[in-house]
Amino acid sequence: MALKTLVYKSIKWLDIRNPTPEEIKAIGNLYPFVHPLNIEDMLSPNERPKLDIEDDYIFIVLHFPLWDAKERLTRSREVNILVMKSAIITIHDGSLKPLTALYDRCNADPATLDKLLGKSTETTLYTIVDNLVDYILPILRKVDINLQGVEETIFHRNSRNIIRDIAMIRRDIIALRRIIRQQVPVINQIADLDHPLLPEDSDQYFGDIVDHIEKARDMIDEDAEIIVSFADTVNTLANHRVNEVIRVLTVISVIMLPLTLISSIYGMNIGLPFENHPSAFIIVSAFMFATAVFMLAFFRYRRWI
Repeated sequence: MALKTLVYKSIKWLDIRNPTPEEIKAIGNLYPFVHPLNIEDMLSPNERPKLDIEDDYIFIVLHFPLWDAKERLTRSREVNILVMKSAIITIHDGSLKPLTALYDRCNADPATLDKLLGKSTETTLYTIVDNLVDYILPILRKVDINLQGVEETIFHRNSRNIIRDIAMIRRDIIALRRIIRQQVPVINQIADLDHPLLPEDSDQYFGDIVDHIEKARDMIDEDAEIIVSFADTVNTLANHRVNEVIRVLTVISVIMLPLTLISSIYGMNIGLPFENHPSAFIIVSAFMFATAVFMLAFFRYRRWI
C-alpha cells in the first residue's frame, strides 16, 4: 500500500493506493462510525458507482476511464471517496493521473494545498471530482480524432482495414459510454444532496461538474451514433463492391456459355457444317468471336455493364 497523507489546518487528506484487505479494515478501526458494508465496498474491486449517505460521512464510488494502449481499449478504474467533516479518504489503484497529479501538486505547492484543504472537505471533494471528470474530455477528443480519420479515408482505404479500425473504435466507444453514463446519476445525486457536509451553495459548484459529465455523455452518445453510421456506410460500400464483382463474373459466365456450347457441339463425332472445310477452325472461331461481341454490345445497350 502507498499511504500518502496531507494535513493542512484542520483537514486531512488520506490518499491510499493499492490497499490490502487488512489495510482497508484498518480504516474501519480508525473511523469506527463507518458502516461495515461501506468497508466491504472498499474491498470490492468492481463495485458499481453509488452514493451512500450517513450522518457522519458520505461514501462515494465512482469509475473513470483509463486508456490501455496495449489492448487499444478504454478500461474502467474505480475510486472510492470517504468524506467526513475533517478528513477525506481516496482509495484507488494509483493509475488515474488526475488524482495522483493533484496530490503531487498539493504536496509541492503551498498555494494549491491551501486551495484544496484550506476551506472544507466539501471543497476538497469538489476539486477531486472536478479534476477526474475534466480528464474525460481529452479522452473523448482522441475518439473524435479517430472518427475524423475514419471519415476521411472511408472511401479510399481497403475495406478490410477500415472495418477493423471501425470495430476497434466502436468497442472503445461502447466501453467509454458504459463508464460515463453510470457516473451521471451519482454526480447528480451529489449536486442535489442536502447534508451538513455539503453547504447549501455547493450545488452551484457540483452543478458545474454535472454540466461537464452530461456534456461528456452527450459527446459519447453522438460518437456512438456516428460510428454506427460509419459501419453502415462501410457495409454498403462492401456490398456494392461485391455486387460489382458478381456482375462482372456473371457477364463473363453468360458470354462463355454459348461459346462453350458451340465448342462442345463441334467436339461431337457427327457431321457438322464446315467440318471438312480447310478453314473450319477460323470460321468457327470467327463465329464464336462475333457471338461474344454481339452479347457484349447487347449488354451495353441494355446498360447491364
